[in-house]
Amino acid sequence: MSKENKIKLVADKNQSVIISPLSLSLSRAVLCHFTIVPEVGSSLLLPLAVLCHFTIDKGKAFTFRCFCLFFQAYLMGKRRNSLALCELATLFFVQILVLVTGQSTNASSWNTLSGKRPVVIAKGGFSGTFPDSSVGAYSFALVAGLPDTILWCDVHLTKDGVPICLPSITMDNCTSIADIYPKGRKQYVVNGVSTAGWFAVDYKNSDLFQVSLRQRIWSRTERFDSTGYAILSVTDLESQVKPSSLWLNMQYPKFYEQHGLNMRNYTIALSKEVVINYISSPEEGFLNGISSRVSNITKRIFRFPSEGLTDPSTNKTYASLIRNLTHIKTFASGILVPKGYIWNVTNDNYLQDHTSLVTDAHKAGLEVFAADFANDNLFSYNYSYDPLAEYLQFIDKADFSVDGVLTDYPITPASAIGCFKDLNTSRVNHGKPLIISHNGASGDYPDCTDLGYQKAVNDGADVIDCTVQVTKDGVLICMSSINLISTTTVAQSQFSSRTSIIPDLQTTPGIFTFNLTWDEISKNLKPVISAPQSAYYIERNPRNKNSGNFIKLSEFLDFAKDKDLEGILLILEDVAFIQEKLGIDVLTAVTTAVTQASYGNGTSLQVNVLSTDSAVLTKLRQDTKYKLIYKIPTNIRDASNASVADIKRFADAVAINKYSVYPEDKHFITNETNIMNRLQSAGLKVYGYGFMNEFVSQAWDFFADATVELNTYYQGAGIDGFITDFPATARRYKRSQCFDAGNNTPSYFLPVQVGALMQLIVTPAQPPAVAPFPVLSPNDVLEPPLPPVRELN
Repeated sequence: MSKENKIKLVADKNQSVIISPLSLSLSRAVLCHFTIVPEVGSSLLLPLAVLCHFTIDKGKAFTFRCFCLFFQAYLMGKRRNSLALCELATLFFVQILVLVTGQSTNASSWNTLSGKRPVVIAKGGFSGTFPDSSVGAYSFALVAGLPDTILWCDVHLTKDGVPICLPSITMDNCTSIADIYPKGRKQYVVNGVSTAGWFAVDYKNSDLFQVSLRQRIWSRTERFDSTGYAILSVTDLESQVKPSSLWLNMQYPKFYEQHGLNMRNYTIALSKEVVINYISSPEEGFLNGISSRVSNITKRIFRFPSEGLTDPSTNKTYASLIRNLTHIKTFASGILVPKGYIWNVTNDNYLQDHTSLVTDAHKAGLEVFAADFANDNLFSYNYSYDPLAEYLQFIDKADFSVDGVLTDYPITPASAIGCFKDLNTSRVNHGKPLIISHNGASGDYPDCTDLGYQKAVNDGADVIDCTVQVTKDGVLICMSSINLISTTTVAQSQFSSRTSIIPDLQTTPGIFTFNLTWDEISKNLKPVISAPQSAYYIERNPRNKNSGNFIKLSEFLDFAKDKDLEGILLILEDVAFIQEKLGIDVLTAVTTAVTQASYGNGTSLQVNVLSTDSAVLTKLRQDTKYKLIYKIPTNIRDASNASVADIKRFADAVAINKYSVYPEDKHFITNETNIMNRLQSAGLKVYGYGFMNEFVSQAWDFFADATVELNTYYQGAGIDGFITDFPATARRYKRSQCFDAGNNTPSYFLPVQVGALMQLIVTPAQPPAVAPFPVLSPNDVLEPPLPPVRELN
C-alpha cells in the first residue's frame, strides 16, 4: 500500500476485541468487529467486520478462511483499497483466535452418478439474504453451508471485456446503476427477445466502481443494500473470497459476440488465471468451442432453460436436446435443469410423478444438477411450505438423487444432505422438545377435523389438541374458534342471518357455536382451512380447503386413546362467559367426558389442559390431576418473581408466544429475553406457540427455513416444546442425525446467534428501535374466581 493508505487497527470502544462464536446457523465461525483509523491525521473511522470460518483436521491442525463481510464503500476515494484493510484485519484476527470444536460428516452412500453426496451450489452466494453476487453473499455462503460449497457466478462482460459477476443481463434491478447513470437505459435484442435496461456491455469496468449491488428480489430484506457492496470481477471473487470450488455460468455468449466481445476467448484467458471447476452455458456452440482449451478439471455443463426456447448457437430446441442425452455427452459432462424437469407440478401446484430424466442422464454418463431452489419460493403444496422437504425429494429418493442443487439459501440443502438422509421413521420419541399440534395438522387440513387429527398423529405429534366449544344443545365439540365464521362455511349457509355482536367475546359480528346445534353444524357446514398468512396471498393446501369432518370431544378422546402419543391437550377458553351467560358447567362436562373415556384408568396418555384464564386452571388444580398449562396471550420480555410464584400455584407449565423469547424489529431478531430462564428456573416447563412453516412468519435470521427456527428455539433457548401447525416438520427435526449431536453438531445445524444478522447492517440502514415488551406482573395473571353456573328456566 502507498503511504497515504496505511491504516492501523484499533478495537471497538469499551472492548479490546469483540469475538463472538457467530452461529447465524454458522458454526465454526467467529465474527470480529474492528474500527479502521487512517494514519494520515484523518478523523475518519470506518467499520469493518471480518468473518472467519475454520476447520480442524484429524491432527487438530487449524485451517482459517476469513472474509470481510462489510466495509465502508469508499476509503479516501479509492474503493478497492478496502481490500487491503480486510487482509490486515484478517491477519490480526487470526493471531488472536484460538477456538477448538469438532465437525460431523455424512458418509452415507448416494444414488448420484459418482456415488458421492450431492454438491451445493450457492447461486450468487447466500443471495437469499445478501445482495446476489456480493462479497457478503459469497463469504456467508462458505461459512453457513458445507465446507465445499460451490460458488456460482453469472458471468457478464463489460465494454472493455472484464468478466464480472451479476445475476442478470440487465443491471437496473440488481444494482444502483440507474442512480449513477440515469440516462443509461438501452434496448437490445437478447436471444431474440427485445430487452430494455442497463447493460454491462455499455460500461467499462472502471465505470462500475461507483455502482453497488442491491437485493434483486423485492420480497427479501433490502437492509444490506446500504452496505455498498462492489460489483466483483471473477478475479476479485477468487482473490477476495478464495472459494474452494467455482462455477461460472456463461448465459449469453451469442449476445456478447453481437457486441464484439468473444466470450470463448475471455473464458479461455480467464481459465489461466483462475481455477474454474464448472462452466455452464445454454449454448452448445460455446461449450464445444472451449472443450480443448480449458483444464481437464473443469466440468462443462449444458444448461437447460425452458423447453419452449431455442439454443441460439445451433437453432435446436431445448425440447429436442433433452431427448438426446447421448449427444449432450459429446460436449458436456452434465446438465443443469430447472427442477420442474425432474418433479413437474400441476396447474394448481401439486407434484406429479417424477420423470426419468435423472436415471436416463446417469445411464448416459451425465451428472444432473437441479436449479431454481429458494426457500422463499411458493413451491408445491405437497411440501407444506417446508423447503427442506423439497430438497429431500431431489436427493433422498430410493431410485435416484440429483448430483447437485443450485440455491439461493445454501444452508438448507447442506442440512438436508448432512443431517436428514435415510431417517429412521419407525420409532417416535416423546422426549423433549414435545411436539404439540395446533388444531391438529392445521397447516395441511382444516382446524380440528378428523383428517387434521389423523395427519397430526401420522406426522409424529407427541400431543394432539382440542379447543373445546359448546353447541346450542350442549354438545362439547372441537373447534378452533368460538366464532364459526372463522373456521366454517356458516357465512354461506342458511344460518348466515344468525349473526350477533357479543362484546364479552369480540367487537365484530359473529355466528357462534352456541347459536347452532350439533346436527346443524355437522350436517350443514363444511370446515375451512386456516390462512394465517393471507395478507401475503399465501394459502394452504387448496385441494383440502374444505376436507374433513367436525368431531365431538368424545370422538376426539376415543380417537386418541390407542395412538402412539404422549398425551392430549384440551384448550378451555371463555369458560366464565359460558357458565354465567349460557348456564353450562363446562369444567364438569369436560372432566366427566375424560373420565367416561377411561383416561386415567384405561390409558396411559397424559391429560393436559391449557387456558389463558388462571381461574379455570385454579379450579382444575383443586379437582383433577391433569397437567395444567397457563397460556400468556401477550408478548412479554420477563416476569416478576411474584407473578411466577402465582403461576406456580395453579400451573405446571407455561405457553408463550415465540416472539417473547426472541423479539424482532422489522423481522430481525434483536435480543434474547430473560423469560425462558425466569420460568424454567422456577420449575415450569415452557412451550412456545406460533410456529408455522410459511417463511413470512419467521425472522430473516432463520433464512426462510422452519427447521432453522425450531433448532434455534430448542438448542439456543432450550424450549420444552413446540405448539405447531406443522407437526411433520418438528418430528423430522427430532429424527435428524444432527439432533442433540453435542460437539459433533455441524456448522449448518447450530442455532443462530441472537442479533448477529442485525449487527451486519450498517448504521444508516438499521431499523428504528422498538419499545421492549412489558414484564409480566401479578395483575396480569390473577383472575377473579369463576362465576357460578347460571340456572336456566
